[in-house]
Amino acid sequence: MELDNLDWGLLGELQADARTSFNELARRLGVSSPTVAQRVRRLEEAGVITGYRATVDVAAVGLGVQALVSMRCYGPRCITLQPERVADFAEILSIVRLTGDVCSIVHIAATDVRQLTAVLERLWGYGETSSAMILSWPVPSRPVTRAALGS
Repeated sequence: MELDNLDWGLLGELQADARTSFNELARRLGVSSPTVAQRVRRLEEAGVITGYRATVDVAAVGLGVQALVSMRCYGPRCITLQPERVADFAEILSIVRLTGDVCSIVHIAATDVRQLTAVLERLWGYGETSSAMILSWPVPSRPVTRAALGS
């Protein structure tokens, strides 16, 4: 799908605050509310916008320990090929499938080191792990922008 300036403007605004009303988006971008509604619907239908969610501070809800776990799990035990194997691990926030020696990175949030250890021990059943506790996120998740395309 080819994105124009209005599409990129909408994506920027919605990534900053997905709760912004169509009327406010229209005002900010200098178009009508029906135009905003039609464009947002088109972006959703094309799969460019895949959802809307609140960003939650995991520490503020009691999950003060986070870690990134490198996994080496091949063949039928691989959690990237069968993610349902870890569906009941509430501590797993995301899994990224990789190329190379490490097949995935697992992002875990736990209440404390004891809980993190228990999750790591459960993951051992699926392959070799190597973990690193997260101290901070100096560069938090950034919005997708046109600049990333190099244009």
